[in-house]
Amino acid sequence: MKLLALLALAGLPAFVFAAEQAESSVAEEPAVERYHYGMELDIAKVLSRSDIPNACGVVPAYMTYQDHQGRIHKLEYRVFGQGCSNG
Repeated sequence: MKLLALLALAGLPAFVFAAEQAESSVAEEPAVERYHYGMELDIAKVLSRSDIPNACGVVPAYMTYQDHQGRIHKLEYRVFGQGCSNG
């Protein structure tokens, strides 16, 4: 029984270390920048885009991209939703 308790305690620091790494990776999420007309963007590579909602009207959309210096940015911009009918 003592061996089992010792093994459990030995695994605890590894678990705590993994949890700390997970928290630090969440903290590295880039802040959302809002696009405005005329804003100059340095986009080297688009990493992801959000789906455009099935709504009628102007809705927010998001793009995550990498600039030429390797920094990651998250941009919020406005698009017209895909839920309006043409009739």
